[in-house]
Amino acid sequence: MALTITDDCINCDVCEPECPNQAIYMGEHIYEIDPNKCTECVGHFDEPQCVALCPVACIPVHPNFIESRVQLFAKYERLAGNKVD
Repeated sequence: MALTITDDCINCDVCEPECPNQAIYMGEHIYEIDPNKCTECVGHFDEPQCVALCPVACIPVHPNFIESRVQLFAKYERLAGNKVD
């Protein structure tokens, strides 16, 4: 699964520096998450850091990018350069 940031985002700047995959970036109005880079912190942490730190709870699972933990770990390995597809 990839996460997404809703319009409830207050641009507090907490999530972006905590993302180990650099999947979070400033969009036109609010922060956004690149689903191709988001592993929900699998391979790095036990829980998504952006979700744990978000003061307004505006980071749910993106309904169009549902992935299992196995798929997320494979994405983590690919992003880390540990595995070639």
